[in-house]
Amino acid sequence: MSKSYLELMQLPTFEERYEYLKTNSAVGVSTFGGARYLNQKFYKSDAWKSVCRDVILRDKNCDLGIEGLEIKGPVYVHHINPITKQDILDRAPCLLDKNNLICTSFRTHQAIHYGDIDQARTKVVERAPNDTCPWKNVGKDIL
Repeated sequence: MSKSYLELMQLPTFEERYEYLKTNSAVGVSTFGGARYLNQKFYKSDAWKSVCRDVILRDKNCDLGIEGLEIKGPVYVHHINPITKQDILDRAPCLLDKNNLICTSFRTHQAIHYGDIDQARTKVVERAPNDTCPWKNVGKDIL
């Protein structure tokens, strides 16, 4: 079964889009084995960088393309249908097909592959200067 960006965009909620994308991958199971250098080379290519820029603009830097869920931090461009070593060796069209790509946050990307929806929904705590330095925050929580 092949999935697509066009189908994904028909799903209105984050939860539905997450369920559509999740892969249930096992942590620690190698997807490229000794050929990991292939996907690392691909992800550094000018062609990949160019399509990533286009996808980020298309999705307006929003997690799973949902307006209002702007990604704070690195944006991961996720292959909707997982790629294989053979895809890279064959330079398969699915590698750069925008209908096979979606923007995700780091947490959402990890949850799609290895976690659950609660991992993706966890809010990132905004940090502030000295927030872990107790003596510099004395009295800030007092009415």
